[in-house]
Amino acid sequence: MARNIKEYGPWAIITGASSGIGAGFARRLVHEGLHVVLVGRRRPALNELATELQAHGAQTRVVVQDLAEPGAAQAVLDATEDLDVGVLVSNAGAGRMGGFLQNDAAALRSMLALNVIAQMELSHGFTTRLRRSGRHGGLLLVSSTAALQPVALGANYSAAKAYILNLGESLNAELRPLGIDVTVLVPGPTNTPGLNARDDIDMGSLPVPAMSVDAVVGEGLDALRRHRPRRVAGLVNRWMARLTPRALGGKIFGGMMGRIAPPRLRASAPLALPAGDVPQIRAVG
Repeated sequence: MARNIKEYGPWAIITGASSGIGAGFARRLVHEGLHVVLVGRRRPALNELATELQAHGAQTRVVVQDLAEPGAAQAVLDATEDLDVGVLVSNAGAGRMGGFLQNDAAALRSMLALNVIAQMELSHGFTTRLRRSGRHGGLLLVSSTAALQPVALGANYSAAKAYILNLGESLNAELRPLGIDVTVLVPGPTNTPGLNARDDIDMGSLPVPAMSVDAVVGEGLDALRRHRPRRVAGLVNRWMARLTPRALGGKIFGGMMGRIAPPRLRASAPLALPAGDVPQIRAVG
């Protein structure tokens, strides 16, 4: 039986809330009657969203935090310790695409800190609080269709998102008897700044139609309400995931990436610049 999202309430934390899917989750959860904690790097964007949501009667709290930094997850948990939080949408994530050897190891490590370590630590801290209080709650982790197969020229990102997928599906079975619902949302290309405003590979040029933020958010929350372990967003993406063998999917997506990657990020390009010359990975939002 599907839950009403307010059964988890009254507060929700959304990471990567400055824009894109994170901002979409904040708007939808406020529409459904929850108050929201907006977590992201860009204070002006967070404050602007908070003002918009307050006009609809919601309480908000802004937490400015780069989740790629050490101790970031604990900082978010500390900043919300006084709130009755029933939902965590762990959405913040980003990844520099291109050849494995064309990206500096420090940048790859930073990407893992954001996409893997921060999500694991937030998930652990949040569900620990729920267990100690003996209350129901919902954890929604945002992965990617890149997790479903190997992706040449996106190896580190694909591996990081596969961790999130396996973590969430495992926790769905482990924590459900405790009244804690866990779902992994697996979006494909989505019409967000993170898709279209990039300085590496133009992901907006993939021959796959981008979904709207509202559609992706709606599917994610519906799956959480229904206690589903995963939801691949979009009918076309679901059919591709079901019908395409993993090895074939890897060849298809690797071929796409090879065609749209700029020459400087292909595997045959010069090796990565020394550490310090490569831009740090920062969370979208």
